[in-house]
Amino acid sequence: MNISFSKSDRDIFIPDGTGTEQAFARTTHMGIGAHQDDLEFMSYDGILKCFGHTELWYTGVVVSNGAGSPRDGLYASYTDEDMKRARVAEQRKAAYIGEYAVCVQLMHSSEEIKENGNDAPVQDITKLLRAARPRVVYTHNPADKHDTHVAVALRVIKAIRSLPPGERPETLYGCELWRGLDWLCDGDKTVFDVGLRPGIGAALAGVFDSQITGGKSYDSAVLGRRRANATFLASHFTDKIQEAIYGIDMSRFITDETLDPESFIEGYINRFKSDALNRISKFK
Repeated sequence: MNISFSKSDRDIFIPDGTGTEQAFARTTHMGIGAHQDDLEFMSYDGILKCFGHTELWYTGVVVSNGAGSPRDGLYASYTDEDMKRARVAEQRKAAYIGEYAVCVQLMHSSEEIKENGNDAPVQDITKLLRAARPRVVYTHNPADKHDTHVAVALRVIKAIRSLPPGERPETLYGCELWRGLDWLCDGDKTVFDVGLRPGIGAALAGVFDSQITGGKSYDSAVLGRRRANATFLASHFTDKIQEAIYGIDMSRFITDETLDPESFIEGYINRFKSDALNRISKFK
């Protein structure tokens, strides 16, 4: 299989050495994130579901090149090119630890991803969806506060809709990252139980040293959010799970091509607003 991508420096890594066509074809779950480490933080449910299985396989897709990330300490003097190389290497390590079917880094700049007239990221994502035919796709949610994350979510939706209905995934999830989803009404939350293998979760979160040593404690922050989600999910019941990631089921975008992201997210916001105001009114 020879897929032609937009960027000549794109990186395709198959941890177990399986042939490219077979590696893509075995994919059942796919995460599509903006940056190196986004996959491990937001789509860990898919990684965990596939880990150690022979019939379920996770493929990770990173859309950006990671050049614009903040840096400090050991990495303070790194150029953008140095940072890109470091982040590509770290993402490969994560793919090996997580036993991914395939790990693809498309190497677009954040500016290119956010450029509305640039269809290259959409075309690359479409090619990957067509090659892998995943049943489940995880990406960012449109209410995220990071511009590149929101842009990637919209590019994923556009890519899915460009496929014939029979070639589209069955399920699309928008996951939390640069804004938690604990604000959602409980009935609107998709709750992923990710506490089964804490060692794998910690290992994946800790791989990205260029970010952690470089000034952002993502490893402890992400694991803390998962534990907080599990505990604060239900006030009147003891904890049933130890770690949780929240998501939004965005599968309607697959089947309803008239649905726009603004009205979709507005529905969640309005339900939250109504829930909060009604609770105040009850006891005022």
